[in-house]
Amino acid sequence: MAATETAERRRMAASYGETRVTRGDETKNALKTTEFFAMAGVIAAILIAAWVSDSLNDVRAWTLVAAVAIGYMISRGLAKSGSKYVGGEDPLNRNDH
Repeated sequence: MAATETAERRRMAASYGETRVTRGDETKNALKTTEFFAMAGVIAAILIAAWVSDSLNDVRAWTLVAAVAIGYMISRGLAKSGSKYVGGEDPLNRNDH
């Protein structure tokens, strides 16, 4: 009886492990993330503030926009660095069909 229970548990654990396999990327598409919309909002706020304000000049505003964009790119790179691409096509060589 104990051997039957052990075999049943192994079978259930194996079927549970098989159902947990996902068929997609771990991270979301960039346009589906909240940090993209946060970045777009911050950039819009910086540009509007530069347009309205006399104390924020164009060079400083565009420097801030570049810093926000660089921060976003670094955060997306860190988010994607630990994930594995599971898609069907090679993302680096898309002309190989």
